[in-house]
Amino acid sequence: MKIANLTTAIMVAAIFGISQPTFAAARSTEKTAATVTSVNRISKIEIRGNVQLYISDGTADQVKVYGKTGAVTASAPDQNGVLRVSSFQEQKLVVWVTASELRSIAVYDNAEVRSFGALSVIDLDVKLYDNASAQLNMEAYQANITLNDNAKATISGNISEVALRYDRSSFADTANLTSMHLCKTENSEGMANL
Repeated sequence: MKIANLTTAIMVAAIFGISQPTFAAARSTEKTAATVTSVNRISKIEIRGNVQLYISDGTADQVKVYGKTGAVTASAPDQNGVLRVSSFQEQKLVVWVTASELRSIAVYDNAEVRSFGALSVIDLDVKLYDNASAQLNMEAYQANITLNDNAKATISGNISEVALRYDRSSFADTANLTSMHLCKTENSEGMANL
């Protein structure tokens, strides 16, 4: 009886021992969601590469990353409150950031940013470069939006003061934006990207 129990225990241990590395390897390619709640004071977000960023305002800062394990480079906000996220994988990386004091967003490459619901801020500076895109629904006092290169933006909501700067090759849709003052300015040819 003891030999039968010992044999069964060895077989079970061998099966789990052999299957564990296979399970771990399969798991590393699965889509996962990681939540980082130990971040605070995110005042600026920079995204690069193949990233889709959703932003919302809230009382506590939080970052959720949806994607393959190891497919993202993200840094906790530095001393100046800058959160940097980049992914150059083939599959788009999805990130959701909740920030209570967001003041600036910079989007590069093919990355895109979207507000999740109406983004309520006092003053927001948005800069898009390369082929980046933005779809932002905002409730704000002031917004400075700069479109460089082939960037595209759809801005909606209620913003009292809007300064929109754009390159000739970029595109801005403000049809669903209500504003007291909307100032549109084309970037001059000799001007470097802001």
